[in-house]
Amino acid sequence: MTPQRYRLPHGGRVNRQRPLNFTFDGKRYLGYEGDTVASALLANGVSLVGRSFKYHRPRGIVGSGPEEPNALLQIGTGALTEPNLRATEVELYEGLVAKSVNAWPNANRDIGAAVGFFSRLLAPGFYYKTFMWPRKMWKTYERFIRRAAGLGVTPRQPDPDQYDRMNAHCDVLVAGGGPAGLAAALEAGRTGARVILAGEQIEFGGSLLGGRQLIDGVPATEWVAAAVAELSGMEEVRLLLRSTVTGYYDHNFLTVLQKTASGHSPRQRVWRVRAGRVVLATGAIERPLVFPNNDRPGIMLASAVSTYVNRYAVAPGRRALIFTNNDTAYQSALDLSDVGVAVAAVVDVRPDPQGPLSAKVRERAIEVIGGHVIVDATGTKRVKNVKIMRINASGDGVEGPVRTITCDLVANSGGWNPTVHLHGQSGGETHFDTEKGCFVPGEATQPERSVGSCNGSFDLSECLKEGLAAGAHAASSAGWGDGVVSTTLPSVEDERREPIRTMWVAPSKHPTTREHKQFVDLQEDVTASDIVRAAMEGYDSVPLFSRYTTFGFGTDQGKLGNVNGMGVLAGHMGKDIGTVGSITFRPVYTPVSFGAIAGRNVGDLSDPVRKTPMHQWHVEHGAEFENVGQWKRAWYYPQAGEDMQAAVNRECLAARTTAALLDQSTLGKIDIQGPDAVEFLGRMYTNNWRGLEVGRCRYGLMLGEDGMVMDDGVTARVAENHFHMFTTTGGAAAVMAWLERWLQTEWPELNVFLTSVTDHWATMSIVGPKSRQVISRVCDDIDFSPDAFPFLSFREGNVAGVPARVFRISFSGELTYEVNVSADYGRHVWQAIMEAGRDFDITPYGTESMHVLRAEKGSILVGQDTDGTVTPVDFGLDWILSTRKDFIGKRSLSRQDTSREDRKQLVGLLTDDSNEILPNGAQIVEDRRPTNEMIGHVTSSYYSASLGHPFALALVRGGRARMGQKLRVPVAGGRRIRVTVTNPLFYDPEGARQNG
Repeated sequence: MTPQRYRLPHGGRVNRQRPLNFTFDGKRYLGYEGDTVASALLANGVSLVGRSFKYHRPRGIVGSGPEEPNALLQIGTGALTEPNLRATEVELYEGLVAKSVNAWPNANRDIGAAVGFFSRLLAPGFYYKTFMWPRKMWKTYERFIRRAAGLGVTPRQPDPDQYDRMNAHCDVLVAGGGPAGLAAALEAGRTGARVILAGEQIEFGGSLLGGRQLIDGVPATEWVAAAVAELSGMEEVRLLLRSTVTGYYDHNFLTVLQKTASGHSPRQRVWRVRAGRVVLATGAIERPLVFPNNDRPGIMLASAVSTYVNRYAVAPGRRALIFTNNDTAYQSALDLSDVGVAVAAVVDVRPDPQGPLSAKVRERAIEVIGGHVIVDATGTKRVKNVKIMRINASGDGVEGPVRTITCDLVANSGGWNPTVHLHGQSGGETHFDTEKGCFVPGEATQPERSVGSCNGSFDLSECLKEGLAAGAHAASSAGWGDGVVSTTLPSVEDERREPIRTMWVAPSKHPTTREHKQFVDLQEDVTASDIVRAAMEGYDSVPLFSRYTTFGFGTDQGKLGNVNGMGVLAGHMGKDIGTVGSITFRPVYTPVSFGAIAGRNVGDLSDPVRKTPMHQWHVEHGAEFENVGQWKRAWYYPQAGEDMQAAVNRECLAARTTAALLDQSTLGKIDIQGPDAVEFLGRMYTNNWRGLEVGRCRYGLMLGEDGMVMDDGVTARVAENHFHMFTTTGGAAAVMAWLERWLQTEWPELNVFLTSVTDHWATMSIVGPKSRQVISRVCDDIDFSPDAFPFLSFREGNVAGVPARVFRISFSGELTYEVNVSADYGRHVWQAIMEAGRDFDITPYGTESMHVLRAEKGSILVGQDTDGTVTPVDFGLDWILSTRKDFIGKRSLSRQDTSREDRKQLVGLLTDDSNEILPNGAQIVEDRRPTNEMIGHVTSSYYSASLGHPFALALVRGGRARMGQKLRVPVAGGRRIRVTVTNPLFYDPEGARQNG
């Protein structure tokens, strides 16, 4: 086992009493509890962890958090393996197995490295230009590109772990567990407000865990411990560790991904939080400097070097060089010097750095070389030395002799980028602060405030001050406290800093060419010359060049390279960086697994199984079931010796001759109330609703904006401003969402309230000539006579002793009463009706018989007789289209295409062979041969026991003009069934039975 040669003998926050064994690329190593995989690898002297995506160049660890672009590893084995996890974020555990990705057989010896010899041919967009010809090679190209794309492998076995989703509300959500976030949570929590504090690391403290600052004269980590202890004692404060706020959506709705330690369940949890106020304290990400061969293993961010030294007790190298354009990197020189790592020099692009930190570095006899840049870095699997030169007077080139400095570690810093991702996701804008050299948040569009480093305030005292103020203000805005900070600002001694010298690409003795690669996006292998080339080819805006070069498209979403890339583009175009556009920040901030998104909705729970209140009765009486819009619906009730067709024939004849009972509970039901309810219905439906009387019902047709039939159903007027809408079973959720969309986004001025009540009501339809006698036996406070209770009306009373609404509407064409009662009493009322109908041989019937009955009447079934291309006119429903008002889809009906006479129209079909049942979906062609041009298709086809023969509904081109015409329906085996086009209304065309 390799010893931890780079582990410091003292310090750090790792638990040296808990050693942990792990393997990387098949080799065994040792780490400690509290390590990440990255810190453990560095402690063991592993500098090469992977290969770059495009060129397969050796790559090492660069950062210490979610910004890491290189150290993407395959973690775990079998069903528990996960690809592309950042080594900087994976907690070390006993037996962890890690493998490098994008390398074969491993990162140390990668066959793919041969690609580097052809790098001059791999210009930006080369695949667009190269794989265009010859055409016959397209499939070969596709296989090659697909095999080259992607990183890591997905598990082949089902994931055995469990994932959760949680919903939460809070007054204040604080995103970020660093100094600013802790201060904000403390101040808000002290008011009694409900607070959620989400920190992405395994402990709170953020940058304080990897530094040596003092707060109130004691180590900052002691202040952190006291703050966490106080927050833990607050009843209304919820602390979420290992939790990253990944998405910020409208109306202060945010998502938080929480992970657990290895072996714990659930493995991950997604919190969906609705917050009154949000405080963003997400910190900042150090920006690397861009110079030739800046991707060598051993070239790291200066802040990451300090983190590994102070937090993990790891020396990332033996001899270091610091390269910077600002003062913060000097702290890394001091940190390295404190633990005995030799610091060869600090190379500063500023001509004469004289700040307090640079003075401390000089006191350690560390050379400070001002006005110089690195012009090359050599080494293959680890940096060996760098070459530096003086910057010329104009700052756009170098001059003088080349100096070579030996080192195995380069800690570089190009400034800091506030983590404005969540602010951008919330709709907020950013602007470039020239003095600070970074993009900072602009005005917020939602109730949120950015504080600390993510607000461009990089001093610790400013972070604490802004955090306290934001916490007090957020709590007050949510109704807690007076908004005045109650806490004395902790005492902090911040070092004075000299101004940064912003530099997007270090000048070099070579021009910005592809031979001397200056990497801007390390994960996607995008260089400064790639960005310049893209701009020269016309891709001169941020969205265009990023897509053309794949800049920022990696799993890190360009966290390190985005701003540098924008700076390179601005420099080439001779513009200020703030004017070339910006990156659009979209959820999610860091990758979220599909398991976490799905939660427990997998396997049998992937789609809810919904059952009606009468479901168990159906089971007990031998019903077969079908799935309809998540519902288990009784399909048919076979008796001894019956097949499906025999059962359906019996059920249909009962409905036509005596009485039958159908469970209609699955119908969508929406309660609509408000002063503008009538106006709203008029806009949504094609017909007029103002004249509908209370107690009456009306059939309505709902169209999409394209004029095509979307849904249909009956709506009843319960009171002056109160309506009850029925929708199709499968369309219930879509219709509800459709109505809400228009109310919330297009017509917010309408005072209307919608409530889905589908599950609240049990619905059963008593159908047939004897239905009036049956319903009268279980209800004695409603007059069911035809004059007192006409068709398309409803009455309220008691059915089987239960308060009910009884509707007289019909989908079958028979006299029908639909009884609606509270779902709690559904089975009781159903059994009472069955008992009351015993003398009339009442028969339960299922959905298959329902389809036969409605099709005999020519009634359409949305989703079966429609396919998204059918208008009301195509169905012959011109009468339902109001000419005196507007409605959704009306203008589309005036298009030339929707008024063509040769559109597909609904017709009936009868087969010449009375024993032939047409297949559903079968194509229809002309009667003459040899044409096979499709002129329509069968939408519904059944055998009718009432008619004594099969029949079908179909959509046929110019169908209404073809009445009596012969057509053919080709079927399997080469047969062509001859049919006659008829009126689609086969049974009781006058409607006497349903109106009787």
